[in-house]
Amino acid sequence: MTAKASPRFTFTQRLVLAIAPPVVSALVWLVGLTWRFQVIAEDGVTPVLFGQKAGPEIYCFWHQCVLPCTVYFRRSRAVILISRSFDGELITRILRSFGFDAVRGSSSRGGPESLIGLSRVIESGRTAIFTADGPRGPIYRTKIGPIKLAQLTGAPIGAFHLEPEHAWTMRSWDRFRVPKPFTRICVSWAQWTYVSTTLPSEQLEAKRQELNAALERARLRALAHFGKASL
Repeated sequence: MTAKASPRFTFTQRLVLAIAPPVVSALVWLVGLTWRFQVIAEDGVTPVLFGQKAGPEIYCFWHQCVLPCTVYFRRSRAVILISRSFDGELITRILRSFGFDAVRGSSSRGGPESLIGLSRVIESGRTAIFTADGPRGPIYRTKIGPIKLAQLTGAPIGAFHLEPEHAWTMRSWDRFRVPKPFTRICVSWAQWTYVSTTLPSEQLEAKRQELNAALERARLRALAHFGKASL
């Protein structure tokens, strides 16, 4: 599912798009088979488990978690919001090999159109996913998009974090994590965020802050699970 046709890419970019996705997908599949997921949740929260089919819900996580999330939710048939950039096209092609689909757009470009596309995803009974601080940050600060989608559809928002015990951390704005082979990965769930379809617009920011706090609690609990300090 796409909001608009992909932008025109250079010859080099088209070459990368032809070669990289199948290679990266195969590597992630192979290494992902060695990862061991451990699920924790705040009191009263029923987490979504590995292999469990997701329903008409909204999931949010920080951008650095994309790789382990790809493996953990590969059977969910979820649809993720991804930017129309070259990087977004590359990620989209990789995710499709894991059974995901994509709505193309971002919080700054194609926002209303993207929300309409994701609302149709919810209406069809599938899950919509946001990398809450993507695609360019700032890190650990969620955009307003998930809150607006929840207001539009009435779907609850699940906040979680996947923290590898051992990983390579990229020198990127999001401190992107590449979990090492055979590592444990903590899947940490926080309280769900509920947004009324009749919520006044001036109260959306308070709900955004509530979701942001839930995502951060999930991240900090996952770090604590492995005895790590906050990054």
